[in-house]
Amino acid sequence: MKIISLSNSLTITAIAAALTWGTEARATTAPATLMAVRAAASQSGFESVAFRDSAEAENLRRAYRTLATGDHDYRGHRVKAMHAVEAAAKLLGMELAGDLKDRTPQRMSDEKLREARGQITQVLEAAEVKGQKRVVKHLNTAIEHINIALSIR
Repeated sequence: MKIISLSNSLTITAIAAALTWGTEARATTAPATLMAVRAAASQSGFESVAFRDSAEAENLRRAYRTLATGDHDYRGHRVKAMHAVEAAAKLLGMELAGDLKDRTPQRMSDEKLREARGQITQVLEAAEVKGQKRVVKHLNTAIEHINIALSIR
């Protein structure tokens, strides 16, 4: 026999209440319902964390900065990888943009691209686990362009 704890019961009650409001709820009552759900979630030990505040977001930012400081000599594939990372970040509620001026020689730039690929791969794995298919698509595109860029001599 399962025993439902008070915090689990509150969570279930809050979620049920939020679902019953449905489309009948007015805009003024929606924040109160959302707050009740959040309060119940925090009581049960689960709190949502915005993606932009997560470790994956930091990896995506680092990867983008790393790509942005790379050498220009990759026949456009470094920039295409940057655009793919930008698209994935936008889907996740982040804004990444721009090309940085800190240029490095080709050999060092290649190492930076490998580092960025590793960071993107970590975010890719998390996105796959979370079932974020569109994000996965953009990150795979970024990795493909990095691999092409690294093959250019």
